[in-house]
Amino acid sequence: MELMFSTPLDGNLVLSNSMFEGGEYTRYSELYKFIWLRSGSLRLEIDHIPTEVEEGEIVCLTPLHRIDRAEAHGEYVALAFNSNFYCIFSHTNEVSCNGLLFNGSSDIMRLRPDAEKSAELEKVLGDIQHDYQIDDSLREEMLRMHLKHFIILATRIARDRFTLTSGKEKAFDIVRQFHQLVDRNFREKKQVQDYAEMLHRSPKTLSNLFSSCGCPSPLSVIRERVNAEARRLLLYTDKTSKEIAFLLGFDDTAIFSRFFSQMNGMSATEYRNREHNR
Repeated sequence: MELMFSTPLDGNLVLSNSMFEGGEYTRYSELYKFIWLRSGSLRLEIDHIPTEVEEGEIVCLTPLHRIDRAEAHGEYVALAFNSNFYCIFSHTNEVSCNGLLFNGSSDIMRLRPDAEKSAELEKVLGDIQHDYQIDDSLREEMLRMHLKHFIILATRIARDRFTLTSGKEKAFDIVRQFHQLVDRNFREKKQVQDYAEMLHRSPKTLSNLFSSCGCPSPLSVIRERVNAEARRLLLYTDKTSKEIAFLLGFDDTAIFSRFFSQMNGMSATEYRNREHNR
């Protein structure tokens, strides 16, 4: 099964249980993706990082995350869309998923819905299939509403993972905003102080908020986002270390080289050669 809906403005929505068959999944590289393994096994290589999806688990991927290999043995479903169909940036106050479900780091969001939440998600997928068959002027908006519903349910599951109480919701929203800001500004701003000023908080307050929500430290989020981009540029472009250092806002190549070695335990050249020779 593969349902693909396209709008006149190049919006796309895809619901598929065969996305990884025939190695044609690169067709979906520009889409945000929910991949839900219902049974069996699913092995993905995302940005050259092997990822074993567990049974019942949902992984959330952005267009930045490149699937290099996929091996599926079981039942899965993928729900994918692009920003022209539903823009998570302009609807951030409605669904609160940007920076939580979707961000550009290598630490992808993995969700494990319980039986109740799984039933709710299944119902939404069924609604998508039902309304896809109705070819009228209301179909596009109905499909968009179902996608929004799925995103909200997934966001609730993600929030439950961090055991948020009502008193922590405001703190967690700041964490989410921090991830958004890092995704947009990591090339120019690499200090916690930079983001603390944008959020009107002190660096110490941010660190305490992250700790209270059980999240990695603000500095580690920044460094991981820069490192993820560095690895992608090494893997998927032929740019030199000097060019990559410039693109990522490092003052010189030596500083970038030290940063990359600290984060990955090897030089940029060694990393590129190792991954390209696998």
